[in-house]
Amino acid sequence: MSAPNDDEPPGKKTHRGVLARREFLRGLGLSAALVATPASMAVAQQLTAAPAPSKRSPALIGAPTPIEISARQISGFGKAGGVGTTGSRLEFAGGLVLTSPHREFGGWSGLVLSEDGKRLLAVSDRAAWMAAEIRYDAGRPIALANATMGEIAGLGGVGLTRNRDRDAESLVLLDGTLSRGTVLIGFERNHRIGRFPVTERGLGAPLGYMRMPADARKMKSNRGLEAVAVLRGGAMRGAVVAFAEELHDADRNHTGWIWARGFGGTAQPLGVVNSGDFAITDAASLPDGSLLLLERRFRWLEGVKCRIRLIRAGDIRPGALLDGDVLLDADMTAEIDNMEGLALSLNGRGQTVLTLLSDDNFNNFLQRTLLLQFVLTDTTPSGAPRL
Repeated sequence: MSAPNDDEPPGKKTHRGVLARREFLRGLGLSAALVATPASMAVAQQLTAAPAPSKRSPALIGAPTPIEISARQISGFGKAGGVGTTGSRLEFAGGLVLTSPHREFGGWSGLVLSEDGKRLLAVSDRAAWMAAEIRYDAGRPIALANATMGEIAGLGGVGLTRNRDRDAESLVLLDGTLSRGTVLIGFERNHRIGRFPVTERGLGAPLGYMRMPADARKMKSNRGLEAVAVLRGGAMRGAVVAFAEELHDADRNHTGWIWARGFGGTAQPLGVVNSGDFAITDAASLPDGSLLLLERRFRWLEGVKCRIRLIRAGDIRPGALLDGDVLLDADMTAEIDNMEGLALSLNGRGQTVLTLLSDDNFNNFLQRTLLLQFVLTDTTPSGAPRL
């Protein structure tokens, strides 16, 4: 699959996906104005939408650029002394509010960490990637250092100029490491999954694209491939799974697919039980092949919620309808935002660490880029191992 380089004339057309996101965020702001509660005041962070992505010339992409990132530590997950969670088997390990003077910093929707949790790679919905080192103190994240940003390329290393080609929403390591390996990037609007080489210098040009199922065309422009994962163990080891942010079947369950043979294979259907009308925003696999799903929900009176579900490895197979245990359920009493990225790593004690990253929609006045970390403190009832 190639990525065309003709762009929509600015000011002539507004994509329905952009309108949907704008209406969603305006609605959040309106609900905050109508309901004068502490939670609703927090919801006001979601007031406006991202501006349209800037145009790019159809030229070869240049070298990555070093950037400065400031990090303010979050002392606790619950606001005003509250816990901020229900039914949690996760222990809050620390968090950061991230800012940068770089004009393209923000919109981070896909995330991968090195196994030791010290290196980060993220992608944004403006076709940018960011690599950085995470610094820790006594197991708590305190800063991002040696950060660089670059642009996600099209085939042949050419820049993506059409807005609909640039919306990267999901990221997973396919093989190797973040120093020498390959990753899969899921895009929405122009729905596709590409394979990209990654080195210490960042992302290279795509090596190819996965064969998408015919029903992927049913995904709405701005509700596409938010979650892509590679199963690390179990009977389906090596399989690629992907879920749409919002694509429901006749029973309003979530639509997804599994490529049992991995990259280059053919997709088969895979569903997820719709529990509470949450939208799926990311996924990550534990070593035994179990799957963690990151989910988000918005309601006018409650604002934004964030949830993590654990799907057991033995349940994952083509044609299955998946459900699982809730590990985290957080609302606006907690330090959350528009959480869209999920990655797994190990801490110095060998414990599984979940890292979440938020998409601020390039609205750093009313939203935040948050990096949150949680330690898995309890195994599942089935005894699924930690990372």
